[in-house]
Amino acid sequence: MSQSMPPTAQPQMECEKAPSEALGPVLVIIPTYNESDNITRIVSRTRKAVPGAHVLIADDNSPDGTGKLADEIAASDDHVHVMHRLGKEGLGAAYLAGFEWGLTESYEVLVEMDADGSHQPEQLPLLLNALNDADLVLGSRWVKGGEVLNWPKSREILSRGGNLWTRIALGIPLRDATGGYRAFRRKTLLGLGLDNVASAGYCFQVDLAWRALKAGFKVVEVPITFIEREYGDSKMSQKIVVEALVLTTLWGIGHRAQQLRALVTKPKAIAS
Repeated sequence: MSQSMPPTAQPQMECEKAPSEALGPVLVIIPTYNESDNITRIVSRTRKAVPGAHVLIADDNSPDGTGKLADEIAASDDHVHVMHRLGKEGLGAAYLAGFEWGLTESYEVLVEMDADGSHQPEQLPLLLNALNDADLVLGSRWVKGGEVLNWPKSREILSRGGNLWTRIALGIPLRDATGGYRAFRRKTLLGLGLDNVASAGYCFQVDLAWRALKAGFKVVEVPITFIEREYGDSKMSQKIVVEALVLTTLWGIGHRAQQLRALVTKPKAIAS
């Protein structure tokens, strides 16, 4: 896979007081595909919400000119960087490429954020504050205080049901494992085995959260307000939903089988 990146830019720590100050340099990764209506405003809001953070726009060769707009933004702001990818390869692939770039550039915190405004940049300080006492922070729609605005009931049922199934299948306590607004510590990403992550779409989010829990990292959820996009088209599709259901089910079967084998082969205590 060929990709064009900006020259190496060392992240700069800001002088102003910020929730991320003690965490080290922060990189917000924003994947894009046909987000020309949204990219300028989402970057502006992010830079205002956490002025010290850097932004990496990972564009999948958007035919609507998103990549060109991203380059223009980066040209006027040294905190903004652009990764031009060859084509639409999925959310997971875009984030993995962004993680690789961010880790190489020595960022200490890497954030996932949608380009469409559904993840409010103004709530990013909440995630970063929580990261001071965690290894991975999930912005959650389904914990107390979280909410979703402008969704049809059918989509809410789909999301709640998918997360309920994920908790049952994988035996994890997370209320919103499918959400895509999250902040990782550098050490967390390095400990997840990203080289063998094959999931794409929204199942990618479940995969990383589950890996973090299995690796013993502290994962916490903070309530967010998720707002349905105003501009552009949603990337949610039946294929993404089916992939998430199938993979989560297969992972759950494998996990339960492993637990059963461990139980059966566990040495019996010798009576004294």
